[in-house]
Formats: sequence, structure tokens, C-alpha cells
Amino acid sequence: MLPARPRDKPLVWLHGEIKTPPFSTQARIEAGVLLRKLQRGERLAMPHSRPMPAIGRSCHELRVRDRDAAWRIVYFVWVEAIVILDVFSKTTRATPKSVLQICRARLAAYMRLVSGTAPP
Repeated sequence: MLPARPRDKPLVWLHGEIKTPPFSTQARIEAGVLLRKLQRGERLAMPHSRPMPAIGRSCHELRVRDRDAAWRIVYFVWVEAIVILDVFSKTTRATPKSVLQICRARLAAYMRLVSGTAPP
């Protein structure tokens, strides 16, 4: 895993975690490396990350393949942090509507809490 630097953005976990199990050790390490890249300001694209405009601007999902699962880590890139909205195992092609709704609600609540505004 890449070491943290003083100017890296913090990760703010609103929901979910990445641990073994249920993640395999390899998938957990891959997720950690991808999250560290985000903290350092790197922009990730397919196949590792996909925009999620249905949740909000600057929202994306990390895509981590595991031996028996397709993990998704929904995150919001904010000027002050990388905000983790959800971590789930994807079992269908489309993201469940319930995940989209709860991520929108978590993002709105977070933005109200930290800045007194609605999400961008």
C-alpha cells in the first residue's frame, strides 16, 4: 500500500468498510491502493472507476473484482476529502435504486453538516 503524505485528502467513511472477510486479501489491497490514489488527487477511470451522476456531481464508484464478488465503493470527491458513501457487493448489472437513494441522502446530509449547503 502507498504510504500517506501530509497533503493527502482524508477518507471520510459514512458507511461500509473494507476488511477480510468478506473481501479477499487481494481485493482489499486493491481497494486500498485505489483509495490512496484518490487521496493523492489522481483521477481514476474505467475499468477502476466510473462516474455516478445519478447520485451527484463528483460521485463515482470504484470497481473491485474479487474471486466471488464484484465490489463497489461509492465515493464523492470533495475539495477537503474523499467521502465514502457506501460499500456493497454488486449482484446485478444495474446499481440498485435503493443504493442510489441512500447514497444521495448520505451525501446531502454530509454536505449540510460540513458546509450548510446542498450537494453540488
